Formats: sequence, C-alpha cells, structure tokens
Amino acid sequence: MQLNLKTDLSGQVAIVTGASQGLGKAVAVALGMNGATVACMARNADKLADTVAAIEAAGGKGVAVACDVTDREATAAAIKGVADQHGRLDILVNNAGITRDKLMRGMSDDEWDSVIATNLTSCFVCCRTAAGIMRKKKYGRIINMASISGLIGNPGQANYSASKAGMIGMTRTMSKELVSRGVTVNAIAPGFIASDMTDAIPAGILDEVKKAIPAKRIGNPEDVAAAVLFLASADAGYISGQTIVIDGGMTG
Repeated sequence: MQLNLKTDLSGQVAIVTGASQGLGKAVAVALGMNGATVACMARNADKLADTVAAIEAAGGKGVAVACDVTDREATAAAIKGVADQHGRLDILVNNAGITRDKLMRGMSDDEWDSVIATNLTSCFVCCRTAAGIMRKKKYGRIINMASISGLIGNPGQANYSASKAGMIGMTRTMSKELVSRGVTVNAIAPGFIASDMTDAIPAGILDEVKKAIPAKRIGNPEDVAAAVLFLASADAGYISGQTIVIDGGMTG
C-alpha cells in the first residue's frame, strides 16, 4: 500500500471491524503502518490472518479477533477484551457491512433484518462499548464507514441505504454526547471504490459509472484509508459529527 499521508499513532490501539477484506483491510494496514496496534475483527479467521500478515509485512502490529458483529454480547466482550489486553483503546473504525440488494417490493424480512443488524446495530453496539472505555481516558476517535447510498439512496438498496443513513444520524448524535469528553465521532461516505463488488460489475456498466463520476475513475481503497488516518490523528481533534464524502465529486 502506498500512502502519502502519514501520522504518528505510536502506542495507540485500534479496532477495525470487517477487517478481513476490502476497505476494512486497507484501513487496518494503514493504521498499522502508522504505528497503531490494530485488532482486526471479522468472522473469517483465515482472511483475518491474511490482514494481520499484511500489517506485519508493512512493519506494523496486528492481532486477529474472530467475532460475528451481529452477536451483541460477543462483540462487546471482544472490544472490552482488546482494551483489557492492551491497556487502552484509542481508535474504533466501524467498517463491517453487507448488502442484500433487491427492489423493495421483493425484499424479504430476513434481507432487511440482516443488513440492519450487520451494518447499523453492530455499529451502535461497538460505539456504545468503545465509548465507555474512551470516555474514562478522555480521548478517542470513532470513525463509522457509511456510504453515499445513505445520502442519495439507490434503487434496490432500501435496506443498505437505510442502514447507512442511520449510521450518519447516529454519528451526529454520538458526537454531541461524546466530544466534550475528548472523543470525536465522524463518518466517511465512500462512493464507488475498487473492491470485489466493483470487480463484479460488467465492464460496459462500469464504464457508464465512471462517466457519471466527475473524477472519471473509480476510487482506490487508499483514498478512503487516508481519510481514516486523518480523522484518527491528534490533528483532527476539533472535527466531530461530520460526514466526509469520498466519491470523486459524484454527489457534489
């Protein structure tokens, strides 16, 4: 990974959910490259091992925490366990998320419930648990990975758009509750970013997508990781309750 932005996170402890692949993996590696000890949380232990190996190859320190974020008790226990093991928790990046796309009239209850549980409820549980730890230290950085779908909507994504819009609203409220205790809470709303999801888009459709983006390209995971790095830094202490859109100008 090549990142021009650098910050000193030496001695800090970070948790990244959904860290086994895609954006979560890129964010975890970026935090590790900049000195943080990164607890990588996801369900797939084998993929988590790959993320930890990538962090270590970049000169950082990572640990794998196999956990299903839809299990509220297990998730809270895992976060507390990381803080207890390392004596602190400074950064939380809520990146875990799934899609179950279907037009509203054909969307099942399970397709709705699973997306809300994974994308939104897990974020609440993680924030609530981490905030309890961070408030005592009077320092913390919480970064929630939303989406432009939560801002503009998207056909076939009533569940996903609702989860991401909810995350943005929750971010603003939590900021008001926590910023006076030194804990900032912000959201990032990526647009089309190179991933397994965009790789599956047929070439012709992807070309049309690029035409709709003023930057005329799909974003890179590093574009998002750099924003996370800044929000996680000490320099971002006066930024809270904000949603940073990273979409090449698509919603501008």
